[in-house]
Amino acid sequence: MKKLPFFLCFCNILLMTVFLILASCSTTKTENTSDQKKAAAVNSPLPIDSKLPSVPPTPVLAQSSPLTLNEQVKIFIQRMVVQHHFNEQALTTLLQSANVKENILKRISSPAEALPWYKYRKIFLNDARILGGIKFWHDNEKALTHVSTQTGVPAEIIVAIIGVETGYGKNMGNERVLDALSTLAFAYPPRSAFFTSELENFLLLCRDENINPNEPLGSYAGAMGYPQFMPSSFRTFAKDYNDDNQRDIWHNPSDAIASVANYFTKHDWQRGQEIALPATAVGNQYKSVLDKGLKPNMTIAQLSRLNVSLPTDLPSSTPAKLLAFDQADNEELWVILPNFYVITRYNHSPLYALAAYQLSQEIKRRF
Repeated sequence: MKKLPFFLCFCNILLMTVFLILASCSTTKTENTSDQKKAAAVNSPLPIDSKLPSVPPTPVLAQSSPLTLNEQVKIFIQRMVVQHHFNEQALTTLLQSANVKENILKRISSPAEALPWYKYRKIFLNDARILGGIKFWHDNEKALTHVSTQTGVPAEIIVAIIGVETGYGKNMGNERVLDALSTLAFAYPPRSAFFTSELENFLLLCRDENINPNEPLGSYAGAMGYPQFMPSSFRTFAKDYNDDNQRDIWHNPSDAIASVANYFTKHDWQRGQEIALPATAVGNQYKSVLDKGLKPNMTIAQLSRLNVSLPTDLPSSTPAKLLAFDQADNEELWVILPNFYVITRYNHSPLYALAAYQLSQEIKRRF
C-alpha cells in the first residue's frame, strides 16, 4: 500500500481529534441539559391536585421586586407632598428603593393567632421564655420598678409583653420596615388602607426622629423594636425614659419599658385590678354568651346567674366577659376583666393576651 505523505497523515489525525472533542462536548451538553430538566421538574411546584396532570403548575413569584410607581404609589407620594411637605423627588427615589417581598405576603396570610390555644400557648409558655423574662427583669429592675410605680402597670406585664413580642429583644425582625410597609400598602389589597397609613406614619417618625428611613429593621408587618410598635403607635406612645431626646425602642430597653407602660396607661389600665380568672360552669347556659367580642359586656353577677363560678370573689358589678379557649379535647373557660381588654388593644387576639398574662404570672412566681 502506498504510504500517505507525513503532512496528510498529520492533517487526518488533527481532524479526527477535533471530531472527537466536538462529539464529547455535544454529549456533555445533552447530559447537562437533561440534568437541568430533571432538577427543574423536582423543584417546580406541583398542582394542588396531583391527579390532574393537565393543570399547569402554580407560577413561582419572585422573592422580591422593586416597587412599581403605579397610580396608587403616585397618589400616596402626592398626598405626602401636599399634606406633609415632603420633597417629591426625594420621596419618589426612596420608594423606588423599596422592595415588594413575597415572603412578607405569605406570612401576613398565616399569622400564629390562627393556631388553637393549646398549640399557641406552647410557643410562649416555656422555660426559655420564662427564664429570659427573669433575666430581663433583673437586668432592668430599676427602670421596671420606677415605671410600674409611676403608671400602675405591673412590672411582670411589661416584661411579658416584651418577651412575647421579641424574646426580650433577641428577635426584633430582620425586614427593612420600608420594604415591609411598602409591600403591604401597595401589594396586599385586604389591608392596604391600614398599611398605607402606617407607611405614612413611618416616614413622619423618621423625619421627626432624624432617622434614615432605609435603616430601621422590624417584623414582616413593619413592627419595630423591643415592643414591636407599629409606626402609628411609636408616634403616639413611645417614651424617652432617659431624657436623652431619643425614643430609642431598638437599643434602649428603658425606653421600651416606659413605652409599653404608656401604651397601657393611655388605654385605661386600672391600677391594682385583676386581669383574668379561670372559670368553671355547670350546664350549658354559659354558651349563650360566648362570642368573638373582647370588651367586657356583662357583670360578675350576670355570669353567676349562668352558673359560671370563679376561684375568688369579685364585686358583683365588676365588668366581665366569658371566653372559651380550645384545648386538645375540651375547652378552657376564662372570665376576662377590663385590664385583659387593655392587653388586647396591644394585639387584638385573645390568645395573645392570655399567653402574655400567663407568662407574666409564671415570671413573677419564679422571680
